[in-house]
Amino acid sequence: MTAWIKMIPENEATGVLRELYDEAMTPHGTVDNVMKVHSLRPHTMHGHVTLYRSVLHHEDITTPLWFLEVVASYVSIINDCTYSLTHHFMNARRLLNDEQRSDEILDCLHARTPQTQFDGKNLALLQYAVKLTSNVATMEVSDIENLRHNNCTDGEILEVNQVAAYFNYSNRLLNGLGVTTKGDSIGFYN
Repeated sequence: MTAWIKMIPENEATGVLRELYDEAMTPHGTVDNVMKVHSLRPHTMHGHVTLYRSVLHHEDITTPLWFLEVVASYVSIINDCTYSLTHHFMNARRLLNDEQRSDEILDCLHARTPQTQFDGKNLALLQYAVKLTSNVATMEVSDIENLRHNNCTDGEILEVNQVAAYFNYSNRLLNGLGVTTKGDSIGFYN
């Protein structure tokens, strides 16, 4: 079983669902379970695909994609979402193209010690993502001022905010419906 609720297989999809499966197709030519789990309410899949692509795969993003994938992975670790961590740390690993550095980053994220691998802007952005994930009710203007003090532009702050917010949504979707990676092609990038 790949989820705790029914998912309509690709070969049984017709009409709007078939169109949305085509829209949600990965570069591997498959539809991942994170999208298939929407199959009983296809309109939610459309919104999900649109949001996902806007925060991680839009041409106007200026923050390095490997770092956004690290943010996604860290949020997923905090939320104990194995599905997203499996997919998105593989993306970070492929984009970094450095096995040792990737292993060191993954270890520090699991240990919740990003300061051992990051400093300055990137460390401040990771700390912001943690607070946004774990203590959103305590967010205040000083959190943004700290990012600016660490040379983050407002655009970079928004990009990391959107990645963290998206993965908080996605992690809850996946964990709440028991979605697994069974049958998925892991990672977006080849």
